[in-house]
Amino acid sequence: METQPHIGCAIDADGRITFDLPAGSPEGQQLLLRLRPKKGQPEKTVHILDFEADGERRCAVLDARPVLAEGRWDVYLLREPGAERQRPRPGPRDLRALVDGHRRRRTSPLAVRIPYVTKGGHLAVRAWLRTAHAEAEGVDVTGRSMTVRARLHGATLQEGAVVTLRLRGAGTTARTVEPRAEDDGGSDGGNDEGSFSFTVDYGELAAGTPSKAGVWDVFVRPAAEAPPVRVGRLLDDLADRKEIAVYPTADVDGAVLRPYYTVDNDLSVEVTRRS
Repeated sequence: METQPHIGCAIDADGRITFDLPAGSPEGQQLLLRLRPKKGQPEKTVHILDFEADGERRCAVLDARPVLAEGRWDVYLLREPGAERQRPRPGPRDLRALVDGHRRRRTSPLAVRIPYVTKGGHLAVRAWLRTAHAEAEGVDVTGRSMTVRARLHGATLQEGAVVTLRLRGAGTTARTVEPRAEDDGGSDGGNDEGSFSFTVDYGELAAGTPSKAGVWDVFVRPAAEAPPVRVGRLLDDLADRKEIAVYPTADVDGAVLRPYYTVDNDLSVEVTRRS
């Protein structure tokens, strides 16, 4: 009986991923990455990489360019070109270069990759591709508010900047907050025009939620005429943080509020009214 293949990987600070086969693996194998299609949609995008000898190892390298489209990329092994796909189990994953990724200044477009293990125990890569991004570096919760510290990448905070919380599925319903520019001491060697913070009053969100429950998505508009930028947490080694970064709830005006990260690692606030 053929054993299930294992593939390890390592990623560097530029997003280059090196996939490794175990020592003694046969020649001629290939790695296939496919962008996981939405339910009911056909497969559209794949990348095929050759494994090449590197000393005793065989490696396939996914360079930082071209960038991957945003989504989840499933990893497959081809025993030879055109062979049936096999889902590999993950070998060692070296993600150390990603741990302090929020400290490095990023340019536009922002391209992020994180190798991870799926719920089924297979190797995959989570990718984000955004024109600009606001990285949430801290969320402090009190009994009636939350304060978020964030840093813009691919944009800078300018006159007319505003933070907007949009009620999901409610058209133009929104609440706005003025951001406060922050000086973080120049984490990458100089003044940082992208660091800011803002405080959200939970009472305003509770009063603005018309039904029993609602979700407010958090954006920042870096300048008066700039497009809105989603606030989230993408720049570290966690591909899925929804169940990991859990914040306390607050009871305000007959409602329970909690900030949380969505399945895309974007920041939102859930409001649930007590019956």
